[in-house]
Amino acid sequence: MTKSATPASPDQTNYAAVHADIVALLEAARRAAARSVNALMTASYWEIGRRIVEFEQGGQERAAYGSGLIKRLADDLTRRFGRGFSRQNLWQMRAFHLAWPVEQILQTPSGESSRQGILQTLSGQSSAETTSASPIRTTVDLSALARAFPLPWSAYVRLLSVRNEAARRFYETEALRCGWSVRQLDRQINSQFYERVALSHNKAAMLQKGEATEPGDALTPEQAIKDPFVLEFLNLKDEYSESDLEDALIQHLADFLLELGDDFAFVGRQRRLRLDDSWFRVDLLFFHRRLKCLLVIDLKVGKFTHADAGQMHLYLNYAREHWTVPGENPPVGLILCAEKGAAEAHYALEGLANKVLAAEYQTVLPDEKLLAEELARTRRELEARRRGRSDATDGEA
Repeated sequence: MTKSATPASPDQTNYAAVHADIVALLEAARRAAARSVNALMTASYWEIGRRIVEFEQGGQERAAYGSGLIKRLADDLTRRFGRGFSRQNLWQMRAFHLAWPVEQILQTPSGESSRQGILQTLSGQSSAETTSASPIRTTVDLSALARAFPLPWSAYVRLLSVRNEAARRFYETEALRCGWSVRQLDRQINSQFYERVALSHNKAAMLQKGEATEPGDALTPEQAIKDPFVLEFLNLKDEYSESDLEDALIQHLADFLLELGDDFAFVGRQRRLRLDDSWFRVDLLFFHRRLKCLLVIDLKVGKFTHADAGQMHLYLNYAREHWTVPGENPPVGLILCAEKGAAEAHYALEGLANKVLAAEYQTVLPDEKLLAEELARTRRELEARRRGRSDATDGEA
């Protein structure tokens, strides 16, 4: 005789409904919070760009002082607010204002909806501004200005890289119409979607295809908040890894190197660097006291590829230019591959000042085979520990 399933009690049914309702509420709130932060950040950056441009338009003397102004602002704002106000970022804010002048944002549907607030923001200046070298402004209504910028800041950054103004407007319109995420926008620009639509005989069909999403296009609220631009704007630390396994391996590697002796000094973990509009993370950054150089460490959970070597040399070039101080030797890179059954380690020593220095690095740095074996052993222990927890959970069920 087959035993029938026990029907859910009214309390269980009611709980499931309440739980689902609260989950939906929180997910909607987190999405709204991410959009709100992005909109206020974008409005702030547009307003910063406007003030820089207006300062430069105060005469030839000020215009000539433009690059000096950017450098001084970058230094002062970075000291006051932390990351996010480098010279490159400030130039980008200036370019953002020039590419989206007030006349244009007032003509868009989002701009029309907040027209009065924007105009009040732009006219909220003291009459003394026309004669004073240091203009006095009333408080800017950023919430009103933010409504004119419905896309996230990272989308406007990507749009700024599109040189053709007509193409840029097209991508902005389609991103709004189709609800593209930044990943979708990036993919469409890279695929020259604007040019393909322009050449197509059936433009409607092409535009309809552009609405389709691909796996990985959507961004979760967590990913939106962890956008490097947002983290910089909020001056929050960015210390998260792609997976628990990678996180544990990186932490163990840091502990292992520190245990090798006093030569290794820990500098940073998940250290971010920006090249043009792309972000990268260096897993670990150490300083070797005897070699007087930085050690850049990149961990690959998957199989090693030639692209990993190219990326490491990119890191080293960046570290040599931006993180090395006078008197230090060139940085050295360590690539660790942690693929199951094929762990390996390799130092990137090309480009050092001379062969003697390269030979000294090889002598002083830990043996590559030793590092690979330690990485493989650690991975086995972590996976065994994870299986043990899983088996214990199953036993309790």
